[in-house]
Amino acid sequence: ANRESWSWREDDFSKARKSLERKPLSIERTKGSEILFGIAPCSLALSQSRRDLFRLFLKENSGSRRRVMSEFVLQAMARGVPVHHVKRRELDALCRGQVHQGVCLEATPLRFKSLEEAEKPDLGDEESPNRQLIWLVLEQIQDPMNLGALLRSAYFLGVDRVVTSQRNSCPLTPTVSKASSGAMEVFDVYSTDDLRGFLKAKTAEGWEVVGTVSQPEDVENVPVISCLEFQWNKPVIIVIGSEGDGLSLETQLLCHRMLAIPPGRALHPGIESLNVSVATGILLHSICSQKLKHGD
Repeated sequence: ANRESWSWREDDFSKARKSLERKPLSIERTKGSEILFGIAPCSLALSQSRRDLFRLFLKENSGSRRRVMSEFVLQAMARGVPVHHVKRRELDALCRGQVHQGVCLEATPLRFKSLEEAEKPDLGDEESPNRQLIWLVLEQIQDPMNLGALLRSAYFLGVDRVVTSQRNSCPLTPTVSKASSGAMEVFDVYSTDDLRGFLKAKTAEGWEVVGTVSQPEDVENVPVISCLEFQWNKPVIIVIGSEGDGLSLETQLLCHRMLAIPPGRALHPGIESLNVSVATGILLHSICSQKLKHGD
């Protein structure tokens, strides 16, 4: 009887253990926090002082990433952030199945900066009135993967400032940070609730406002040129439109010129345009390479 009783208890324990293994531990979040995930976003967030940081979660038994994880522990210790070693399924649950690479960080969200918080750019003195500033303006970019890719390209290629429209635009989420490979953690992003007023004000200050278009025949009343022909002789704002509709007509009419990317072949109907972040990378490279040639 004793043996049967022991056998039952052992079987019961085994079932209970399996049930626990199936259910990830429920980690109670700090109010108002979000979960960053991925090596680059978490490492850069730890190295900056832009967020309040609560807890760092690292995967147990990281194997090949052990060195990276020990660097994370040192970073967290330097910032006074508690470190928790947890199972992979806990990390999966924390970031809702996103690709976390064994790292999650609980932190306060990043917000857009208002243009009032922006330092006024130095347009140069009398000797250099054409200081080559380039700003990227995003009108209603809604996909976090696209926004992240745009920020990564803008940061890499030397854009001086990114400004988004407040209306119908994606917020600065952990997915955006991951898609930007952490660029969002080091690069300020501004927002305006009056995009057209902002563009008019910059035109009055002597900036050139340049729009972008995938189908040149769709544009009326604004000259369209190839991005390869664009000559840069004053501070410039590049305006990018939403994924589906491109620039709104009202914004198009505030542009001095529109830029198009010439295709490398006759295009099959239905695949005549590029993803917005890819197109922006090509345009920015074409324009920013002039900045490198001329020097500041």
